[in-house]
Amino acid sequence: MLVRVGDRLASAVCGTQVIVVRPPRKAVTITCGGEPMRPLAEAPAEGQGTPVDTERGTLLGKRYIHPEYGLELLCTKAGNGTLRADGVILEIKEAKSLPSSD
Repeated sequence: MLVRVGDRLASAVCGTQVIVVRPPRKAVTITCGGEPMRPLAEAPAEGQGTPVDTERGTLLGKRYIHPEYGLELLCTKAGNGTLRADGVILEIKEAKSLPSSD
């Protein structure tokens, strides 16, 4: 799937919704709960399936990244499925620490 900045994606099997903040450098398969994510307009109603990949749920407001691909997603609706890109679990982006003001 080739995604662009601002694309909204939704899980087919849980309530997770994301916005693409930084697109990947190449076409990747983004999945949530074991099923490919779909454009928000094409997503089925929530609860249309059972997530099979629930190792890690998604958290509202967190950014999920794949450093190797340059992919960054912002979670706009939490769910219990695991976000993956080409089978690799997306990690939560850590906040940068600010320098002390001493």
